[in-house]
Amino acid sequence: MSLLLPDGGLLFWMTIVFLVVFFILWRWGFPSIIKMVNERKNYIDESLAKAEEANLRLANIQKQGEELLMEAREKQAQILREASQTRDSIVEQAQEKAHEESARILSEAKAEIESQKQAAIRDIRSQVAELSVQIAEKILRKQLTTSAEQAQLIDSLLDEVASSNGTESK
Repeated sequence: MSLLLPDGGLLFWMTIVFLVVFFILWRWGFPSIIKMVNERKNYIDESLAKAEEANLRLANIQKQGEELLMEAREKQAQILREASQTRDSIVEQAQEKAHEESARILSEAKAEIESQKQAAIRDIRSQVAELSVQIAEKILRKQLTTSAEQAQLIDSLLDEVASSNGTESK
């Protein structure tokens, strides 16, 4: 049993050594260890606070980024709407201008056609009248060889012209 129970002198010296080591640790070791533990705790607390602050800043930056993105999308949509409206108004103005221009060209073409038609009719009438006079002259020369026949024809033609002028003026 002597292995299980230490001697009194050994027990005394172990107690003294324990107390000396405990005193040295309590005097210089524990304060250094507690100081280092407290410094480490403060460093960890500060790091956690900084991490929390960084998370808050990151959340704010993300929120601001999303707000800016939403604003940019709204501005993009507004610009697209304005561009679409501008395009539509330009197309509408161009169509109106094209319609006006085509109507003007069409009316000018109709007027030109009408004037050319009238000129052609006048030209044809003058040619027909000239041909008629030439034909009539040739026919009359053959048929009216005497002056009495010519005088009689002139009188009848004058009567016809006078009667036709009288019916036209009514």
